[in-house]
Amino acid sequence: MLKEERQNAILNEVALHNRVLLTDLAEMLDVSIDTARRDVKELDAENKLRKVHGGAISLGFTGPTASNNNTYALEEKISIAKKALSLLKEGSVVFIDGGTTCLELARLIPESLQLTCFTLSLPVALQLLTKPNVEVILIGGRIAREAQIATGSSAVHALSEIRVDYGFIGTGYVDALHGLTEFDWDIVQVKKAVIQASKKAVLLCISEKLNSQHRYKTCNISAINTMITELDPNNNLLNPFREHEIHLL
Repeated sequence: MLKEERQNAILNEVALHNRVLLTDLAEMLDVSIDTARRDVKELDAENKLRKVHGGAISLGFTGPTASNNNTYALEEKISIAKKALSLLKEGSVVFIDGGTTCLELARLIPESLQLTCFTLSLPVALQLLTKPNVEVILIGGRIAREAQIATGSSAVHALSEIRVDYGFIGTGYVDALHGLTEFDWDIVQVKKAVIQASKKAVLLCISEKLNSQHRYKTCNISAINTMITELDPNNNLLNPFREHEIHLL
């Protein structure tokens, strides 16, 4: 594979998942970790992604005040966020996860809607603070530098003491058979706690992530009440999930 092809593949992978590991890139491209690291370093120098320890992150994922100008599949994520808005009711108590799709949901909440929103995400909390009728409760813990969310035992404990109407979550990878998975063990632990704290767990996920999996399991697909993609709910790509009686929007 030519260097240009490798680097395009890296950019696509980073854009889709927001964060990737050098080890995964090397395996995907069938090259050495040193080659993957050099490619990532060059792409960082060209301001196409951001190199971090052990991997890379997308430019739309690099700071608590990052605009959505660099967000991958922005139109699809806005479509998902608009569908998710239909679940919000006056006076609801909800949780909104980190990640670019959940951030679009936070952006789109009407200023007139009264809600109580818990979040672990610094960017989501800052966005919610622009909504005058939303009470924002930030759950604290050790901040994951790249994901910009609170993790660790204190965050998990705080989540164990709340019960929200809807927990809106994202995922790096989702598959009808293997469920929701991630490459970060700490993030898996807080996502597990969010699902336990939610009367109904709602997965916000672009269709490109369907039928993908990684190392650490968050939950079976049956733990998700509703899955929202940009697709029409009757799209055949969603048939494997329909078999699990998950509500599709």
